[in-house]
Amino acid sequence: MRNKILVTATGLVVVIAVGAYLLAGGTGKKESGEADTPGTEAGAPSVEMDTPGMKQLVHDFSSRSKKAESASISSTQLIVKDNAQTTTYALPTDEFFVSIAPYVDKTHPCATHSLTGCQGEMVEEEFSITVKDPDGKLVMDNETVKSQPNGFIDLWLPRDQTYQVTIEQAGKKAESEISTFEANDTCITTMQLG
Repeated sequence: MRNKILVTATGLVVVIAVGAYLLAGGTGKKESGEADTPGTEAGAPSVEMDTPGMKQLVHDFSSRSKKAESASISSTQLIVKDNAQTTTYALPTDEFFVSIAPYVDKTHPCATHSLTGCQGEMVEEEFSITVKDPDGKLVMDNETVKSQPNGFIDLWLPRDQTYQVTIEQAGKKAESEISTFEANDTCITTMQLG
């Protein structure tokens, strides 16, 4: 009986020690696939979510109907910080999120899109978008899309490809090549309509 209590107590101490170690940030090393995103904290809880739920959550932040201290989206995860707690959500493995802010006069440099901080010039305006894959197959064919209150157009594209994207409005056009590999940016602020 005494051995059983001793083993249980020892196990409890080990669990508490490991938990304290992990809460303190572990080794400080990044896990493979962890984003280099400002505000990401080691040991942040990761939440599983189905693809429709994930897309809706991202849309809610983009449309400003959901609020948080910060919400940014890398190529692999959505990172939400609110009330001093950071939560990460894994993105779909077959789709890549990219947010494009077409502009005429004013833009900003960006790599990892901040759903709560990035602001584009052309708010709630309609654009015609065409997206072609490397074989010339149309992913989007002259579709009318309205930018969000943050001035961005959010797209979910198949991963691990390079696309030719054309955005048009009122006789002005911007073209760019956008890739959806893990190392690629999620924030595109270089498409000037002219």
